[in-house]
Amino acid sequence: MAVASIVPNDPAYAQCMTGTERLTAADSWFLYLEGPNQHLHVTGLMLLDPSSSPDELTFEKFRHYLLARLDHLPPLRQRLVEVPLGIDHPAVVEDPDLDVDDHLVHRSFDGQPEHHFRTFLDEFCSTPLDRSKPLWEMAWADGLADGGTALVAKLHHTMIDGITGVGIMADLLDLTADAPAERGEATKPAPSQPLGVPTTTETVLEAAADRISDPMRPLRAARRTGSSILRTADAFVTGRGAGEEHAAPFGAPRTRINASLTPRRAVAFGSTPLREVKELKRSFGVTVNDVVLASVATGLRGFLLEHHELPDEPLVAAVPVSVHNEGGDTSTNQVSNMFVHLPVQLDDPVERLKAVQRSASGAKSIQGAMGPEMLGDLVDLIPPVVLSFGMSAWTRAGIADRTPPAHTLIVSNVPGPDMPMYMAGGEVVGLYPFGPLMEGSGLNVTVLSHNGRLDVGLIACPDLVPGLDGLLADILDAFGELEAASAEHADAES
Repeated sequence: MAVASIVPNDPAYAQCMTGTERLTAADSWFLYLEGPNQHLHVTGLMLLDPSSSPDELTFEKFRHYLLARLDHLPPLRQRLVEVPLGIDHPAVVEDPDLDVDDHLVHRSFDGQPEHHFRTFLDEFCSTPLDRSKPLWEMAWADGLADGGTALVAKLHHTMIDGITGVGIMADLLDLTADAPAERGEATKPAPSQPLGVPTTTETVLEAAADRISDPMRPLRAARRTGSSILRTADAFVTGRGAGEEHAAPFGAPRTRINASLTPRRAVAFGSTPLREVKELKRSFGVTVNDVVLASVATGLRGFLLEHHELPDEPLVAAVPVSVHNEGGDTSTNQVSNMFVHLPVQLDDPVERLKAVQRSASGAKSIQGAMGPEMLGDLVDLIPPVVLSFGMSAWTRAGIADRTPPAHTLIVSNVPGPDMPMYMAGGEVVGLYPFGPLMEGSGLNVTVLSHNGRLDVGLIACPDLVPGLDGLLADILDAFGELEAASAEHADAES
């Protein structure tokens, strides 16, 4: 049984392209900003229990499942067509030379100590994707120290965000261990015929024609951006008058987390029961996201205390917010941002949670005023070549070491399926997301709810954030710290 029914109706994901298709400004953004030290792919780690499979869970079986479902996975079949001189945004086209074996890695660890797999995982996350091929790679790792198996998937952010990532996951996973590899004909999209990769001349002519056919694009972007700025300013003034607390970009104190990135990446991952997080939500009258942000604040407080760098003002978390199905945007990436204070300077965990709630409440009103198309509009106002050159110059000059950080870190909360899931027969017992790092911010925390768990994935530049396992342990312990505070509060009231 397929799980496509759990995915929102998203035409950007479902569309099966048969020819060259121009990327939207919002999706192109992640290509323009990428550089040697800023890898803009998204990685997911799926831990599997081989004992649930009706037959042996092998790399060959997984490969068979993947091949049988490629017709349902347009992003895995498309390669990038970059436009010379930045005349227009890049395009994608069905790759006539697609060979999945160019994108698959098989590693057997034969019961080696866990750190061997962790080293492989760090290196996998640190390696950028090859733009001359479809922008994805998957690694199948078996013989892990605990007897388990793992699938690690890396996809470029231009083709995936939180919601569309769940969409891709839906076509890879099943609700039963004995589901067949092939999908039913009723759900199979019409087969597409690759038309070949256009020549440089064809690419330039098509891009120029697209620009000429829509000369008002920058003016529309400017008008919408102006409206967004006015709405945001009004929401800010109104909110401040009502006593709301607003965090702002470039308003965070500088910490060791905030400096120029290196190419290296390290990850850490773990889980906490979702039921307990929801109990905290009810007990304190907050949201699940508030609990997550407060726990991250507690973990960072311990990390900064350990390094004797605790500031006397709050950190600022950039919190991506999905705006899918708002407005008429067809981008794969339909996301806005909230900026939320993480009050690491407060001693009491409950006070930290309450402060997070106040800041998040104010951030929601600002984010709602921005509108769903603001990111794409900003990209359309700046020529692609200027964006790419500006990001490259910013990195080479080490400007992130000398300017206030845009934010301390990124914290994402992605809703996943609340049911058992299977990959090629193996039950998914862990589903850990690792988002990208942005220049000047060396830490990303992403949580995904799945089958009664909150799976927590940390990715960092280890040259800025050492001891990532300790930080993860502090974040997970913070949920328990809030539980204890909740119990004390209940006892005091009884």
